[in-house]
Amino acid sequence: MSTSLTTQPPSPAVRSKQPRPTKQRKGGVRAWATRAPLLPALVFLIAVTQLPFVATLVISLFDWNSLSPDERKFAGLSNYTSVFTDPELRDSVLTTVLLTASVVIATVVLGLLLALLLDRAFFGRGMVRTLLITPFLIVPVSAALLWKHALYNPEYGLLNGAWTWIAGLFGDDSPAQPDWISGMPLIAVEAALVWQWTPFMMLILLAGLQSRPADMMEAAHLDGASGWQSFRYLTLPHLRRYLELGVLLGSVYIVQNFDAVFTITSGGLGTANLPYTIYQTFYQAHEYGLASAAGVVVVIGTMIIATFALRVVSSLFREEANRA
Repeated sequence: MSTSLTTQPPSPAVRSKQPRPTKQRKGGVRAWATRAPLLPALVFLIAVTQLPFVATLVISLFDWNSLSPDERKFAGLSNYTSVFTDPELRDSVLTTVLLTASVVIATVVLGLLLALLLDRAFFGRGMVRTLLITPFLIVPVSAALLWKHALYNPEYGLLNGAWTWIAGLFGDDSPAQPDWISGMPLIAVEAALVWQWTPFMMLILLAGLQSRPADMMEAAHLDGASGWQSFRYLTLPHLRRYLELGVLLGSVYIVQNFDAVFTITSGGLGTANLPYTIYQTFYQAHEYGLASAAGVVVVIGTMIIATFALRVVSSLFREEANRA
């Protein structure tokens, strides 16, 4: 007796219960496969940056002087209160704000002028551009030493040499030799920082100038617009995002500056900014808790500025993508 077996297709209810891969599952696996090679770098980044910050945050909650380690005790937020109420720390905060604001404004103005110059075609533009970028490539400590000894030194500095030569043209063969660092200490630090960071602003603004739509500028020229009108109504609005980016990034870097203050004035004569005061509090006064609290304040302020900077960068990328 023979029996014939027939295969019936599964009912819709049975088919609905059978698992099958979905596009979402495939996309998730593909995303993890793409990100997996970045995992070691992420772990390294967390170990190098986030764990020390957490340790600093914990130390900032303690009254901890390394000269008296047995007297360490939990202090809560008292160290943060001291950061904003201690006269020395409060003066360093004001110095940091003044130093950052003056340097950023000066570098943006000078960088814009140099960018407008380099945006024009002239003989030797490549060489001039390379020479103008050079200060930004110098190590910060080397740049500060250069200004301290080669320019500011009252005996053999370039500034006093030029001052003597100019005075000699007017008949004064032995003019008084000013001591630039002791006479104007904060301006001396600001001048060195402006010299070093102006090329950075120039590169950002030059990239903005070279991204202007050529047809828009040509149409303005054909309509009889003057150079100032084109700059005011076309170039300057186009550079707004680039100016914001330069100001924000410059603020992030200058707020954290330590090299120029340490090298040129050693924090004296009212030039101690917050990073230098943190250095003094930690390595000279050995107040680990107070120095950690001040460091956390600097990091939080820098993160706030960096957040705005990232938003500006994202908006620039969106504008370029929409234009393309």
